[in-house]
Amino acid sequence: MSENHHYDVVVLGGGTAGELVAAGLAQAGRDVALVENRLVGGEAPYFADLPSKSLLLSARRGETWELATARRDELTAHLDDDNACAALAEEGVTILRGWGKIVRPGAIDVDGTEHTYTDLVLSTGSEPAVPAIDGLAGVPTWTSDEALSVPDLPRRLVILGGGPIGCEMAQVYASFGSQVAIIESAGRLLTAEAPFAGEVLADALRRMGVDLRLGAGLARVERTDLALRLWLTDGGALEADRILIAAGRRPRTEGLGLEELGITVPPGHGVPVDETCQVQVDASMSPPDGEPPAGGIWAAGDVTGVARTAHAARYQARVVVSNVLGKRWEADYRAVPRVVYTTPTVYSVGVSPSQAGELGIDLLTAGYDLAATARAAVEADERGRVELYADRSRGLLIGAAAVGLYAEEWMSEITLAIRAETPLSVLTDVVHAFPTYGESIEPPLRELAERL
Repeated sequence: MSENHHYDVVVLGGGTAGELVAAGLAQAGRDVALVENRLVGGEAPYFADLPSKSLLLSARRGETWELATARRDELTAHLDDDNACAALAEEGVTILRGWGKIVRPGAIDVDGTEHTYTDLVLSTGSEPAVPAIDGLAGVPTWTSDEALSVPDLPRRLVILGGGPIGCEMAQVYASFGSQVAIIESAGRLLTAEAPFAGEVLADALRRMGVDLRLGAGLARVERTDLALRLWLTDGGALEADRILIAAGRRPRTEGLGLEELGITVPPGHGVPVDETCQVQVDASMSPPDGEPPAGGIWAAGDVTGVARTAHAARYQARVVVSNVLGKRWEADYRAVPRVVYTTPTVYSVGVSPSQAGELGIDLLTAGYDLAATARAAVEADERGRVELYADRSRGLLIGAAAVGLYAEEWMSEITLAIRAETPLSVLTDVVHAFPTYGESIEPPLRELAERL
C-alpha cells in the first residue's frame, strides 16, 4: 500500500524490535505500518548475531571457509527478506519500503508519500561508529556488515576495537587462516567487563596466533603498493590487506525528523525513554487543527542506547507492545545478559565491578576456577573462571561474570537469581547435576553467604 493512509501505529525501523512490535500490535487488532529502507529483520539475522554465531560454530567444527560461508549464507537467506515480509503481511502489517522522516507530530513521510499515525514507535537500531583517524577514510575498510556477509578471506586482517564484535571476528578469521591483529587503545579486551574476562579471552586469542596490540591506538593509515600500512600511537606498525572497524556502535537517530516532535538527542546518544519505553516529548508540539492527534511516542532496541543486544531489543519490544495496548509494563534492566560467543564464551550479567565502583556499592566478590570442576577434566579444557558479586548492604546477588565453555547456558540461573532477588540461603541450597560447569557457582555462592 503506497497511498496516503492513517495508521493506528507506525513503526519506524524494521529490525529486531520493530518487527516484533509491528507483529504484536497487528495481532492485537491494530492497523500497523512498518517503515524499512533496508532489510526487514534488521542487523541480527543478516549482519550480526546469526551469521557470526554460524561462523563461530563452523570454526569450532573445523569446517572449510567455503563450507562455513555457504552455511552462513543459507542461514541468512542470502540477504533476502521475502519470508520475513510475508510473515508480517500475514499478521496484517503494511510494509512501507523507503526512508521515513517525521514531518510533524502525527505525520511521517516515506519517500515522498505522507502517512499519518496515532502512535509512533522508533526502532531504527544502531550503526557502526567510525573513528576519525588520519587516512582511514581513503583505504578499504569493513564494518561487521561486510565481515559477516562477504565471501572474502583476507590474508592479513587488522581489527580496530577489542570489544565483543572485535573479539568474535578475531576468532572467526584467525580460525580460518587469516593473520589477525587487534588494536585496542585500552590496556585490555572487553573493558566494560570484569578484568579476568578479558584476560582469559586474550590468552585464548593469543594461542590462536592473534596479535593483540593493547594500550596503543591507531594514529594513521597509509596505502602502499602491496598493502595497507598502519602506524600506532606507541610507535609500532602493522600491515594489512583489510581493516575491520569494530570500535562500537551508535544509535541511529540522525535524519529522522525527531526535532519535529520536540525530541533532542545529542550526537552518539540514544533516544531517551522512561521505564515504559515511552519517549518524553515537548508538550507544546501538537498537530495542526484537522490533523489526527498524535498519540504516544515509543522507542525500542539499539536506538534507545539501553542494553544494546538483540535480546534486550526483544524485551523492549514486548514492553512497548504491552504499553501501547494500555497494559502498563515497566522495563527492568538489572539482569540483561551480555555475551561474547567466542570459545570460551564470556558471559556477564547485572552490575560489573567497575559499575559498582561508580555507583558506590559496597561489593563483595567471590570466584572459582573452572579447572577445579570435574566437567573441565571431562572436556579436557581447564580454561575459565566464574565470579559472583553481591551488594553487602542488601545481602543480594547483583552481578556475575563467567568465562568458560557453554557459559551462555549454565549461567542462566544466575540471571534469574539476580532478577528475582533470590536470597543466598535459597541459592546455596540448589543442587546441580554432576559433572557440569554449573557446579562451579556453588563454592562462590557459599562464600558470599558466609561473608554477609
